[in-house]
Amino acid sequence: MKNILFIHQSAELYGSDKTLLLLLKYLDKTKYSPLVVLPFDGPLKKELEKEDIKVVIAPVLKLYRKMFTPKNLSKFFRDIRKSVSILDNLNEQYNFDLIYSNTLAVLLGMIYAKKRKIKHIWHVHEIIVHPKVIASSFPKLLNRYADIVICNSLATMKNLVERKRELEKKSIVIYNGIETEKPEVTTCSREDFGYNDQDIIITLVGRISRLKGHKWLLSTYLKHFNQNTNAKLLFVGSPVEGQEYYLTEIEQFIIQNKLEHRVKIISFTKNLSKVWKLTDIAIMPSSEAESFGLVAVEAMLAKKPVIGSNHGGLTEIIINDETGFLVEPNNVEALSEALSKLIDNSELRKSFGEKGYQRAIKEFSVDKYVQSFETVFSEML
Repeated sequence: MKNILFIHQSAELYGSDKTLLLLLKYLDKTKYSPLVVLPFDGPLKKELEKEDIKVVIAPVLKLYRKMFTPKNLSKFFRDIRKSVSILDNLNEQYNFDLIYSNTLAVLLGMIYAKKRKIKHIWHVHEIIVHPKVIASSFPKLLNRYADIVICNSLATMKNLVERKRELEKKSIVIYNGIETEKPEVTTCSREDFGYNDQDIIITLVGRISRLKGHKWLLSTYLKHFNQNTNAKLLFVGSPVEGQEYYLTEIEQFIIQNKLEHRVKIISFTKNLSKVWKLTDIAIMPSSEAESFGLVAVEAMLAKKPVIGSNHGGLTEIIINDETGFLVEPNNVEALSEALSKLIDNSELRKSFGEKGYQRAIKEFSVDKYVQSFETVFSEML
């Protein structure tokens, strides 16, 4: 039995949280014993504990924009001492064979692995292009402090390798997986959400943040679809902590343009099955490149056509004009054209949805995902 320490930067249930949960849920526990360190309590902790996975709360040395002040740097170095002490106590008990860091935002793994000479996997879920100093620093850290770099897409790996060519030798791509067998949805109707059978529901699931393209979609909708009484927008998600102002800006846009009855916002929900059931078109209009785009795979598994921005990991998920459409980022006219084709053609929506479903099962299954990781673990250990 090999003991693996998993360190993650959050305890929520968004993209990188879900991928970690999925890996640990299906990991072969006869070969690997996981222990997880999270920075705080939250829904991820509860889900992991349901799987009888031990979770410890400790500072994970998370990188954030405001950390480079005297006060925050002082706290960072105090947290290093505290975290190393906690991990030393755990290591004395479990004798870790491997350390896995999930996302670039968490720095504890690289520090502790180097300090105690334990092999280190760093799983990258981000495409960072600015600030330039951060974008250029991480590839150097990965090259120095990771034995293996796992990227969630070719786009993610390309962004790193172009900045640090040596990373090509230690980097591999493992696409995120998804559970393909979903339980039946409890009974719900469109009326429960305030819609009727004639409405065409266009759903954007994801953090309400600058990068997810809410404003681009709203601008497109206002210009081209405001008079189309059947087309409605549904936003599902909550703002990033400290960026609640962005949600306020979205709400103000809706009110100022009298879209209250045509655009609905609901907070993040762990169970998206009801949302996908009433959705006609899924959309990921990301203004900057997504490293992967797990929501697109979830929508495809629900047999929904997907419109996404033509950059980053989405280009490796969506097959243009087959499972959905890829459109030029921030291009109102291009997004309008793609939406119109799907709004006006129910058969096209159905065809794209069926082909997307087949692609999700074939390329992004949980079995393929977990087996890829177990192969890496086996080779390293």
